[in-house]
Amino acid sequence: EYGEFQTFQHYFKQINLSKTHAMPTLEGLEEASLEKIPDLSIAQMRFEISLSSTEAKELGIDQAEVKRTLMDKIKTGYMAKLYKEVSTELKMPLNNSVLEEMEQKNKEQLDKIDEEIANAEKNEGESEVREAMVRKCEYLTSIGDKDAALKMLKDTLDKTTTTGHKLDLHFHMIRLGLFCCDNKLITVNLDKAKELIELGGDWDRRNRLKVYTGFYAMSIRNFKDAATNFLDTVSTFTSYELMTYHTFIKYTIVSAMLTLDRQELTKKVVNGSDINEVLHDLPLFRKYIDSLYNAQYAEFFVALAEIELFLKKDRMLAKHASYYVREMRVRSYSQLLESYSNLTVNYMANSFGVSEKFIDKELSRFIATGALNAKIDKVGGIVQANKPDKKNAQYQSVIKQGDILLNRIQKLSRVITI
Repeated sequence: EYGEFQTFQHYFKQINLSKTHAMPTLEGLEEASLEKIPDLSIAQMRFEISLSSTEAKELGIDQAEVKRTLMDKIKTGYMAKLYKEVSTELKMPLNNSVLEEMEQKNKEQLDKIDEEIANAEKNEGESEVREAMVRKCEYLTSIGDKDAALKMLKDTLDKTTTTGHKLDLHFHMIRLGLFCCDNKLITVNLDKAKELIELGGDWDRRNRLKVYTGFYAMSIRNFKDAATNFLDTVSTFTSYELMTYHTFIKYTIVSAMLTLDRQELTKKVVNGSDINEVLHDLPLFRKYIDSLYNAQYAEFFVALAEIELFLKKDRMLAKHASYYVREMRVRSYSQLLESYSNLTVNYMANSFGVSEKFIDKELSRFIATGALNAKIDKVGGIVQANKPDKKNAQYQSVIKQGDILLNRIQKLSRVITI
């Protein structure tokens, strides 16, 4: 009944958070989500079939089924350009009759849109011309012709005057960049979108930009910015062209668990009403949050192992999986050590449900790299926590900065004297 919105409360918040406080229609709320162009699920499927058979088996991915689904989508959408690219990736022979049919359909549709553009230029206004050009942008993107789509998007942008419509075109280019993993295209258009938002972007587009910014930040391992932007939009999310709301909540939890301190985590995640609305559908993520928060470390390690599989399956997070899991292990060790001055290796091993040999090796490695403030007494089998002296660190920092300032003043005084 509520379309893309997961609960009535989430739907109701969309109504009440309108900038004008006017009561929009349900149709208006559904239109707030842009078309899924390009279809990012295709990029995810291409990632899944690019994995080795061993990796796919470990992750429970049926590559044969994924391949069939991908090819069905490509053929149904007459994605000629994409068909050639995927066939090359899979080292699969092209079916020339299929390709010719696709290219013919593409030509017919593009010719039709070109006629609409020409007719609009001759008989209608600038708005109708722009709308027809946008349709061509969307079609070129949907069939996987990145270069032609980008050229058309830039041409359309030149003919666009309103801030809102310009922002929509930049969002389109960001999505195209996300689809093709083109970081330069993403960052350039994110920067331009931020500039336009400052000139007067509306409430919906401001929120959409935060989701796009967070999504890209997560993809480049900037989990702190990702968490900040995602948490700001949990109750106002409408960017279904990027992901489902459940996936968005998963990304929010993954980013927040790594970067928020305990106080913020309690307020924004553990006690966050919007996140808790969805967690009953996401038992793994509830277990992941609760086990660390309640210091149930053995359960946390089990949940973290399952979260690692989730990360490895996701094309945006796969390359960060090892880093993320390592940092979360460090976080859990640090949390336990903060409560004690000394712990036995045996106690820590039992707490985390692992062997003494494993915990000894883990702690030694993290202590050596400076990730953990502790030391191990090998003879006594004791782990001693070295709690950092924050006041002393601040004092040393002030002294160091003061020395730098005095040196600069002395250099400046010599120049002035001369």
